[in-house]
Amino acid sequence: MQEDDSVVRPPDGGTMRLPEPPVDTQAPVDPVEGLRGAAPEDADRAAKRSLFDDFEALFDDARTYVDAELSYQKSRAGFVADRLKKAVAFGLVGAYFGVLATVALAVGLIIALTPLITAWGATALVVIALLLIAFLLIRRARQAWNELSGAMNSTEDEPAQND
Repeated sequence: MQEDDSVVRPPDGGTMRLPEPPVDTQAPVDPVEGLRGAAPEDADRAAKRSLFDDFEALFDDARTYVDAELSYQKSRAGFVADRLKKAVAFGLVGAYFGVLATVALAVGLIIALTPLITAWGATALVVIALLLIAFLLIRRARQAWNELSGAMNSTEDEPAQND
């Protein structure tokens, strides 16, 4: 059975849990207090920590976050590009087969109508019917385009809102 590549699973299979929160959440947090039972050099290091060290750690954490976010967005963009490429390819092939089917229908209608209204009459009838359908579809497309343009230009017509 092949796994879905679009699903990301944790390396431990999803069994890892977050640690339990401390019982007393109202007590003030003292960074040195947690190190009192630790080795003396750890407590001294925490006590001597400067504001510059805190900003440096914050900057490093921010850089790590930005790197992780950029990597995530790059992989997301790659996924979207791949799916867009597939959608366009399948859409073009589907449109190609749709055109082939329309041509086959037109030829079949001409052949079927020839005994009733002659070959020229059948050809003219099928062409006029296809042109009428094309005209109606183009008119609907133009209407949709005008609605889209109207929605994009509607900011000029609406009164300004004060926030």
